[in-house]
Amino acid sequence: MTTTYTITMKNCAFFARHGLHDAEEFLGQRFFVDAELEVSPSKPLSDDQIGSTVDYGVAFEEIEAIVTGRRRFLIEALAQEIATALCARFPQIRRARISVRKPNAPVVGVLDYVQVTVDHHAV
Repeated sequence: MTTTYTITMKNCAFFARHGLHDAEEFLGQRFFVDAELEVSPSKPLSDDQIGSTVDYGVAFEEIEAIVTGRRRFLIEALAQEIATALCARFPQIRRARISVRKPNAPVVGVLDYVQVTVDHHAV
């Protein structure tokens, strides 16, 4: 019998400068990231060892480094990079579903935010 479980991190907030337009790079804005990580532990959960699972503090730091790092033109590319990096860092992750929200998207009209979700399956 195989155990899997999901670790969810909601509304991780970062200031960054992503987007196509020069003003987005110049002004920057907050971005919000949700990470839903499907995990298959490397050892039984009853062992109660952090090495068997995903250390979500470290996962947060990985996300932060990517979001606050180099500029991306597309939040789609940003979400994909986060998913790929988390799966590479933690082999226990079988699936990473990453959502990136951009509240101040340059859209003519009123909206709460634009969100992109990438569903990445580890190989």
